[in-house]
Amino acid sequence: MDALILARMQFAANITFHILFPTITIALAWTLLFFRLRWLQTHDDAWLMAYRFWTKVFALTFALGVVSGITMSFQFGTNWPGYMERVGNIAGPLLGYEVLTAFFLEASFLGIMLFGHGKVSERVHLLATFLVAFGTTLSAFWILALNSWMQTPTGHEIRGGEFFVKSWLEVIFNPSMPYQLTHMLLASGLTVAFLLAGVSAWQVLRRKANASTPKVLRVGLTLGAILIPLQIVVGDLHGLNALQHQPQKVAAMEAIWQTQRGAPLLLFAWPDESTRSNRFEIAIPKGAALILKHDANGELRGLNDFKGAKGWEHPPVAPLFFGFRIMVGTGVLMLAFSWAGLWLYKRRAWVADRLPRPLLWGLAGMSFSGWLATVAGWVVTEIGRQPFIVFGLVRVDEVASNVPAPMIALTLALYVTVYLALIVAYVAVIKYMAEKPVDMAPAPPQAPVAAGARP
Repeated sequence: MDALILARMQFAANITFHILFPTITIALAWTLLFFRLRWLQTHDDAWLMAYRFWTKVFALTFALGVVSGITMSFQFGTNWPGYMERVGNIAGPLLGYEVLTAFFLEASFLGIMLFGHGKVSERVHLLATFLVAFGTTLSAFWILALNSWMQTPTGHEIRGGEFFVKSWLEVIFNPSMPYQLTHMLLASGLTVAFLLAGVSAWQVLRRKANASTPKVLRVGLTLGAILIPLQIVVGDLHGLNALQHQPQKVAAMEAIWQTQRGAPLLLFAWPDESTRSNRFEIAIPKGAALILKHDANGELRGLNDFKGAKGWEHPPVAPLFFGFRIMVGTGVLMLAFSWAGLWLYKRRAWVADRLPRPLLWGLAGMSFSGWLATVAGWVVTEIGRQPFIVFGLVRVDEVASNVPAPMIALTLALYVTVYLALIVAYVAVIKYMAEKPVDMAPAPPQAPVAAGARP
């Protein structure tokens, strides 16, 4: 493999590993705030137990997210120096805003959230939990503002090959930003929903359930049942937006080679770029046209329409085609498990031990299904921008470094080895914590709120 392909693989490995952890922390922080509020409202120690356990999961996840994010940011300079030279005037400030307004906020108050209960007032501790949750969401806002600008660049001008900002509002709120942000926040919510439900189901199966387990299971199933229909609607809107601004991405997702009316929806196929055709097609007639154009006879542009001076200017077809179907297929499973699980749980009077064991095993197996859907979605998003790094304006091969291929291959192998070990360790630690007996100690006394007051 040449240096360019290896550099792309290395960055893909880094961003894939990194995105796993913010996908959990964004929504988990708000879930912790909910647990905290429920404890204050009901004084039921089961909610406090849930808060304590999932705060530990949050801390572990946050740490891995920080470490992997730092590693990823270094690669802008090592593997893609031309990127910052060309678009640093836009990317640099947005990344800086993320650090200054979001990361510092969540990192500063994380210590209070983790260790301050009983040492500060309930009001201060609740505020710290809220600010950590707000900080994680604000962090996602800035990162997705940059990423979506790379998909649909607006609000800039190019002078001497460099990008300069004309309107920060247009840069930040570019055409794909609202859809991409909403899609990602819902994906985070679904990831956390099935992690909550899956870990709780595992505790029931292993007979390690505690007073908080039924409540957490109910929260997970309810959250999943509510969010998955919203995600389907937002996903449809996101697809229509991509069709307007990145038609070749959508054509690759659906493996449409020839421009045609009434294009079928391919349930399965094997895209073959050498012959520019599909093998083993299983299709629903006119399905793609109906979904994407809301017209069974609507016209969709094919991949053969996108050829430039340097060859085909459309992304690789197979990764997008299969990545999109993995994402949608996982979403269908989420819909089935969350709705069926919530219905059965309610019928059994919210008693987790009475749920059918096949359902519990299914939920346990779906614990990290959100990761699968998220990674598949990011494959579609990021590879779908190829061969451009800034869509339609800057090609990937124009900004790559001159690092020798063997050196990139060595570091890629090291990264993948370490990342696989960390993922295995992460899952093992969560399993260990889920099976560990819970400390049933009562809540610590509230710290005095008035200066000089006695406890």
